[in-house]
This record gives sequence, C-alpha cells and structure tokens, in this order.
Amino acid sequence: MTLTLRPLSRDEHLAFVGSRPSVSHMQVPSWGEVKPDWRAESLGWFEADGRLVGAALVLLRPLPKVKRYLAYLPEGPVIDWHAADLERWLDPLLAHLKARGAFSVKMGPPVAARRWSPEAVKAAIADPAAHRLRDAEPTWRDPRALALADRLRGMGWRQSEPDAEEGFAAGQPRYVCQVPFAGRSLEEIHGGLNQQWRRNIKKAEKAGVKVVRGGADDLPAFYELYTETAERDRFIPRPLPYFRRMWSALTAEDPDRMRLYLAHHDGEVLAAATMLIVGGHVWYSYGASTARRREVQPNNAMQWRMMADAHELGARVYDFRGITDTLEESNHLLGLLRFKVGAGGEAVEYVGEWDFPLNKMLHKAFDLYMARR
Repeated sequence: MTLTLRPLSRDEHLAFVGSRPSVSHMQVPSWGEVKPDWRAESLGWFEADGRLVGAALVLLRPLPKVKRYLAYLPEGPVIDWHAADLERWLDPLLAHLKARGAFSVKMGPPVAARRWSPEAVKAAIADPAAHRLRDAEPTWRDPRALALADRLRGMGWRQSEPDAEEGFAAGQPRYVCQVPFAGRSLEEIHGGLNQQWRRNIKKAEKAGVKVVRGGADDLPAFYELYTETAERDRFIPRPLPYFRRMWSALTAEDPDRMRLYLAHHDGEVLAAATMLIVGGHVWYSYGASTARRREVQPNNAMQWRMMADAHELGARVYDFRGITDTLEESNHLLGLLRFKVGAGGEAVEYVGEWDFPLNKMLHKAFDLYMARR
C-alpha cells in the first residue's frame, strides 16, 4: 500500500521527533530557522489509517535567477530505511519535491555502516599499511547498510563524492566520532578516557580551571575564540549572527536544545563550546579555544563537564561530530581524531549523502558551480 506524503505542522513534527529514540538536530523544525538562505518545510509520511510513520525537514535552496531549488534533507529523512518497500517512502518524496520546483534532491540517511572501537582506531593509526580508516578492519559492521546503498543506486540515487578533506565535505560528515553512553555509569565513561585525557582533566582541576554554562550574552566571548580557532586551523568561520540566530531558534523550540559552555582561568575565557540536545542524542557542535595558557588544559576540562552533563540528562550517545578518514601523520586533522577518540569515542562511518537529479542539466550545472566555489 502506498504512503501519503503531506506537510506537517510544527507540533506534529515535534511530537514525532519526541517519539523516536534518535533524530538529528538537523531534522527538527527549528533547524530551518537557523538557515535563512533556505526555505524550510516539514513533511510527514502517513499510513492509510492516518498514522504518522515518518518525517523530514527539507531545506530548499533557490538557484540564482530561476525559480528552481536544491532540496536538501540533512541527516534525514526519519523513515524506516530498512523497509523492503523503500520505494513507497522515497517515490512520494521525489514527486512532491519535483512539484515544488526542485531540480535535485540531496539526502543523508542516518544509517551507520561500520564502527571502529578506540583501540581499533589507535591500532590503525600505528599501522603503516593503513592510510585511511576504511583500510582498517572495523569492530562492527551492518550488512543492511551495504544492501541499502545497492538499493539506492538501483533506484537512481547517486552517492555524493567526499571532498579533499575526507569526512568534512560540503554537506554533513560521513565519518563521525561517538562515545556510547547507554547502560554505562559516569565512572565507566571516565574509565574509557585514555591516560592523557585523565591526566589533563586533573591538571585543569589543579590549575583552577572553572567550566560554566553561558547564555546568549556570552556568545561574543565564544565568537572571539572561534575566530582565533578558525585562523589557526585554517577554516572559514561563520559570522556571529549565525550563532545568535541558532541560539534564539533552537532555545525557543526547547530551552535545553542548545547550551553554551565556557572554560575560565584567572578571569579569562580560554575555551568555549556549543552543545546540542535532541532526546537521548547529544552533540558537541562548535568548539573554540585560544592558544594562550594551553598548559592548564581547558579543552579537556570543558569536554568532561559537557560529557558529565550529557550523562546526567540521560544521553545514550555523546557525539563529537566529524572526523577525518585519513590516518596520515602529515594531515592536520589527525590530531583532532586522536583527541576525540581519546575520550573513548568510536569512529563511525555512515552510508553517506545521496543525490537524485530531477533535472540532469540543472543538477550538472549546479555541481560545476559548487566546484568553482
């Protein structure tokens, strides 16, 4: 039987999100308000008896000078990805978006394919024969993810190519680092930290580093460190209004959807980070720090406070977000991988992002435009 797809109200969408064990923060209604250059729409899949069984936040980005859109479902939609009849979910979506003027659809199925334990990642980094994470034997794999990829190809979807930073593509990262919390005490999570992490947390405590929660008025202090971090780590920073908009949109939907943490030492803010919360999934979202007084280890102290707070909230997973796939010592992102895995994080590979060209000519032109950017 076919599923009916129609727009959802905010309340319907939020109620569905609240009924699911895990939904990305990019698939809640407020995320559309964070992206003013995109038009956002909530969609729902309904069974014949009227039951809501799937939902999506779709972002529509207009092409310059023409009324055609790129439709993007970041880390979504939230549907039964392993259903035998996947077409009855995706065909109505494509038909609806084509009618809305979309020339191409991009989605990111929230389906994990492989995981590597912290020990497996450490061994892979030390192995001269392993140049990428994918070269190392995973600790866990889901054969259904491989089957899903084959099915999507058979339906005409194309897997997006990762960019040169391997895992830090224009869309969402294919490789992430997650610390499993479900069924573990805080003492067990602390025991999963490597020696360097535990040592640095103690150093910060002895040095008098204090980690506090901030509010909207503290965003400029965060941003000052964030721009310093961007210059040091060679990435283009988002503007301050983006973070103000993010704060107001997310906290209006749920007062605890977004948090800000700041690490102080001797009256100076040395590190700051944002944390996002949807149900039992907690994300470390944006981090920032100064190069000054690194010896007091503010980053480790701040992350441990965030992890402890996430555990108190009942989180099932603490998500460090994107990591690099490369294991080469020459890559500047390898240090970030070591830092995140050192917190007891598993490396996780998702099935990646997928494109469906509804208008092949416009899709190709858009790809060329993005490549030039």
